[in-house]
Amino acid sequence: MNRVTLAIIAFFAAAIVLYWQVQTKRNNEQPTVVSTEAQPDYVADNLKSVSFDENGKIATRVSATHMEHFADTDTTVFEQPIYHIYPDNGDAQWKMSAEQGQLNRTQHKVVLQNNVMIDAITPDDPIRSLTTQYLELDVSTMIMTSQEQVFMKGSGFHASGIGLYADLNAQQLKLLSDIKGTYESK
Repeated sequence: MNRVTLAIIAFFAAAIVLYWQVQTKRNNEQPTVVSTEAQPDYVADNLKSVSFDENGKIATRVSATHMEHFADTDTTVFEQPIYHIYPDNGDAQWKMSAEQGQLNRTQHKVVLQNNVMIDAITPDDPIRSLTTQYLELDVSTMIMTSQEQVFMKGSGFHASGIGLYADLNAQQLKLLSDIKGTYESK
């Protein structure tokens, strides 16, 4: 064999060894993990929003420190939300706040979680405030429900119970079970 033939054989052998090393290294690398977590379509900080019903009256007023909207589920997630609720008569009657909130426009549902507080706006309401850890509000019917412990304060009374059903349009509120209360005599 002459030198040219040996050089060609050595060149091809080196190429095969290098190719084998690259393939081995590529196969040993960890596969890239693709995040399947949904990314929001848009976000906002220090949000203030007003929504209107079909008659042009204010339905809800919302503010939050942070908001993320996901178009694929038509869901908006809020941090530190404050909702002002306007039942059928058009006057704001309740201010609801929590640490976290979620609005699903498809289901017309607001979910509030962690330190949920509902305060009456007008001072002459018999019920002044409600507190719980979880609350759902159907915005289309103004029905508010919870299966958690609920504490209620009113003019001259304190009450607590497990579960809540409230029809804000009819101005009716019920604690569902384990109801305890104290009333002050005047």
